Amino acid sequence: MPYRNPVIPGFHPDPSVCRVGEDYYLVTSSFEYFPGVPIFHSRDLVNWRQIGHVLDRPSQLNLEHAPSSRGIYAPTIRYHQGTFYMTTTNVSGGGHLLVHADDPAGPWSDPVWIDQPGIDPDLFFDVDGTLYFSTASGEAQTGIYQSILDSKTGKRLTEPRIIWSGTGGKHPEAPHIYLINGSYYIMLAEGGTEYGHMVTIARGEGPSGPFTGCPHNPILSHRSTASSIQATGHADLIEAHNGSWWSVCLGIRPVGYPSRHHLGRETFLAPVTWNESGWPEVGNGGMIEEEMQVATLPLHPWGTAAPQGREDFADPSLAMEWNFLRNPRPGSWSLAERPGWLTLNGSQVTLNEEDAPAFVGRRQQHFVCRAETLLEFSPAQEGDEAGLTVLMNHRFHYEIALTWANGALSLIFRRRLGSLWKVEQSIPWSDSRVILGVQANHERYVFTYRTAEGEHKQEVLGEGECSMLATEVAGGFTGVYFGLYAVSGRVGLPATASFDWFDYNPHA
Repeated sequence: MPYRNPVIPGFHPDPSVCRVGEDYYLVTSSFEYFPGVPIFHSRDLVNWRQIGHVLDRPSQLNLEHAPSSRGIYAPTIRYHQGTFYMTTTNVSGGGHLLVHADDPAGPWSDPVWIDQPGIDPDLFFDVDGTLYFSTASGEAQTGIYQSILDSKTGKRLTEPRIIWSGTGGKHPEAPHIYLINGSYYIMLAEGGTEYGHMVTIARGEGPSGPFTGCPHNPILSHRSTASSIQATGHADLIEAHNGSWWSVCLGIRPVGYPSRHHLGRETFLAPVTWNESGWPEVGNGGMIEEEMQVATLPLHPWGTAAPQGREDFADPSLAMEWNFLRNPRPGSWSLAERPGWLTLNGSQVTLNEEDAPAFVGRRQQHFVCRAETLLEFSPAQEGDEAGLTVLMNHRFHYEIALTWANGALSLIFRRRLGSLWKVEQSIPWSDSRVILGVQANHERYVFTYRTAEGEHKQEVLGEGECSMLATEVAGGFTGVYFGLYAVSGRVGLPATASFDWFDYNPHA
């Protein structure tokens, strides 16, 4: 059966995968968003469902004042003798961490910390149980550094030493080591996680090398092609339970000319075959397509990788697709304060700061989609504000909001684009309730409002280009979020906003 890429759309970069029997588990990077490291489950490598977050407690993940696109980088997940292990790097605080769990849905342990330079940590358990820990670093000599670890304490048992520097591309990173048919392989990403991204591989007689590069490197790259998928790299290999081989990797789907992407780096799947010389061949000649015409495992759909429809906030906890910006401040949100509603208690922290505003958001996962929410809010002082934002980072976002400004209740549409910001439209509003919406296509966001009572006509308040939130403009490593937020204009007095429901409808 053919399948479509990306298999996990929207901001889900740096995928790593492991298998236990006929079950597959995958993790991705999460940067400044909390909880961290979303984890997914599949039975066929095509259909994925989120089952939790690996780092869901402040004791595991400190993101206080983490700069945009910092925080959690590049996790690796592995399974060894009945235990799941996940390692990643909190580049904003603590460095490399290692957690473990009996159940991939959690709970996961509090972390142990690993003293080794670099990012993109990898775990490899050799046949004798020795745990090799590899990272990408530019210290002293650029390349992949490796040590032997105690898996319980995170203590290094050997000094880090460089084992391979790649093929000459910039930023050799994302190491993964495998033992396949008696040979040890090391796979890297090179070229930077941009349009020159690529995957390279080498082989040796031991987990520390010496390694000899594959003669047809890179084994995966879309650089300098007209493919609708670009920047492919940061891959992981997996042998399926039927003996077939596959790779997950990140990629982007740029829009327009010059190319710009705003959904973030997404998770793609490619078939892998092995040639007579024992080297892997990825996809079709080192490339993948949005529709892959290849035999898959027997498909096991169980819903979509992109949760959609109405969130009515009736459950005692937020659904798994929702995130906070950094660690949420105590009391900044509640599902119990007003049952059936999401309550946000806004502080003076705004969306323009690398801090923790009263914000709850979810990824935009489709180019064409619609998001809408019913807000109830009675601002009482200058600067009180609550609404719906389309956010790439603290310097690039749009919002439609209800606010108290110049002594009156107003509905506003605002742009924040780098050092430029403007309230583009402001109209008087006389009700504490309003339905706010955003309609997205490949090129534009259209911001709408309508009254909460009756079937009243939807009106447009403003528009913004998707390209202004693209990585090529806004920078960073994340993707666009649709978020609900609240801000208070007065110190010590929260601005309380209530959201009755939130709709996310693809292709609307």
